[in-house]
Amino acid sequence: MKTKQPRPSGAKQNDSEMTGARRMDALGQLLRCSQFKESFTLSVQPSLRLHFLAGLQAATTAVISLALFQLSPWAYLLGFAVLGAPVALFGRFATRRRRTPLVFQCALLQVGAVFVMSVASWLMEPVVARLVILALLSGLFFFISIGARLGMPGPLIFVFAASASMGTPTSWQAIIEQTSATGVVAGLAVLICYLTEIVRVQVDDGIPFQMPLQSLRDRMLAAARVVAGAAAAMLLALALSASHPGWAAVGLVAVMQGSDLRINMNRAVQRTIGTACGALIAWPILAQHPSVWVMISILAFFMFVTEIIIGWNYALGQLSVTPMALIMSQLPTPNAITVAVVPERILDTLLGAAVAIAIAVLCSTLADRMHLANHRYGKKTGP
Repeated sequence: MKTKQPRPSGAKQNDSEMTGARRMDALGQLLRCSQFKESFTLSVQPSLRLHFLAGLQAATTAVISLALFQLSPWAYLLGFAVLGAPVALFGRFATRRRRTPLVFQCALLQVGAVFVMSVASWLMEPVVARLVILALLSGLFFFISIGARLGMPGPLIFVFAASASMGTPTSWQAIIEQTSATGVVAGLAVLICYLTEIVRVQVDDGIPFQMPLQSLRDRMLAAARVVAGAAAAMLLALALSASHPGWAAVGLVAVMQGSDLRINMNRAVQRTIGTACGALIAWPILAQHPSVWVMISILAFFMFVTEIIIGWNYALGQLSVTPMALIMSQLPTPNAITVAVVPERILDTLLGAAVAIAIAVLCSTLADRMHLANHRYGKKTGP
């Protein structure tokens, strides 16, 4: 009986290379049904307790600070005060010794995002000029987050804060006030994390859900891609008459945080579908024109729930992130709540995700595309 001769290893490698070498091949693989199915698989939570505590710390910060601001003469700064609370989400997987300095560092970045974007908005009247500054900040925060090993939620929080600060301040005093409001709440977040650090479980110094540390050159190239992509996404949103084009940059950064093409696509699908479903939750809430106190309560609830479910699947997290983000955008004008922002949030997210995938594929290296092909065809590429 004639036995089948084994195929030379070189031939197998050549087939694999031909399958995944071209950008069109990579795009085709990303658009397969199996890729979309993979986007909705549930992951194992590394530590539900750490997620629970991070959500509780952020929600507690929001409730205490926003209630105090609402009762104070500075209630008009609620929209900027709320931007300080998400700082508590950082460092959940850091060691006890590293957690507080890391959260403090993120607090400084958050305050810096509000200050720089506020000053730029005051000095630059054209909207396009502000969008350019926001695109540059998106790349800068992306670069810093990777190099400083900040972990999740990464540059997304800083880009969101910058985009929320694009309104034109009326004076230098207004800039100081809104920056201070963010700083005070961010400081409270640092304090709450420090005081409750004792109840955290001890963890190793590894941080899950983080892009691998790259060389300086690679980080600079990745940041440049984010700048170009954010600018393109926001200009597209502006061309479509979107009133919050900065949200497109947020969507793009969320997708480009993925460590490879496969994760990029997963996050694009998860963020788009999750945002659309989350918008259906936000719509009836905003349609009721809730009071400030109701919005604060709902905001804290969603902030807590997000951290419980987002570790299982990013799309699940968007079910609560979307209402939370929309409520945060409405806090500065509680008497003029509108549901018009709901469909715009979906549009901006879709634009950001689409541009992110386009940039990721166009700027991908042969190694990136081969990694995708090897994963798709079941070949192990390394640990």
